[in-house]
Amino acid sequence: MSLIRENADRLRESWSVGQPTFGGWCSIPDSFAAEVMGHVGFDWVCIDLQHGLASSGAMVSMMQALTTTRTPTFIRVPWNEPAMIMRSLDLGAVGVIVPMVNDAAAAAEAVAACRYAPEGTRSYGPTRAGLLDGAAPTGEINRLIICAVMVETQAGLDALDEILAVPGVDVVFVGPADLKVSTGAPSMDDPGYLQNLAHIATACRRHSVVAGIFCPTAEQAVAWRELGYLMMAVSSDARFLRDAATSALAAAR
Repeated sequence: MSLIRENADRLRESWSVGQPTFGGWCSIPDSFAAEVMGHVGFDWVCIDLQHGLASSGAMVSMMQALTTTRTPTFIRVPWNEPAMIMRSLDLGAVGVIVPMVNDAAAAAEAVAACRYAPEGTRSYGPTRAGLLDGAAPTGEINRLIICAVMVETQAGLDALDEILAVPGVDVVFVGPADLKVSTGAPSMDDPGYLQNLAHIATACRRHSVVAGIFCPTAEQAVAWRELGYLMMAVSSDARFLRDAATSALAAAR
């Protein structure tokens, strides 16, 4: 069995029975840091090319390091741009997380970049992915690759049902900070904000799409899991480093 198939099937099986998966988030551009995150036991790890510091070159070595841990690896691409989506998949990612998807047309563009013809527009050239999936048939790869589109604005909320109805959208992934800013919520504990999060999770269940979200803290991951989120990133490598260093320094002093 290929690694991409193994990883995609494991995630999809968990989600199909309502089992949450917890992900690590890599914003430090370093292969060893990524390898450490892969060995922690997260269900998946995401390399963040949007707000993280990794370049597309660093992404290659980070993905190679994560492959040694057999951890499913996602790439959050910088934008909804086909070339970077296709490159991420050619390098062996099990899926992509696409930011700022505000309507059905944008969702369809992201899906198309993830799928080979006739289902999409992905160009064939799995340079590294071919080492991991054994050059599986394109139709099978189309079934495996996970396309997660980010709903993180008022416009995305308004178009939520249309986005969820786009064939090939596997996950709607919430960017909680951008959602807070866009909707004018005073905090992530605000009742109106939490109502929006619950609305997204409920709509996802109605459309048989996985609800995902970035959780700044473990406590938020626990609370938002109760709302129905199944794909949850828990903090980030940079925050883990800062918090642990701050705590150790305070204890030493």
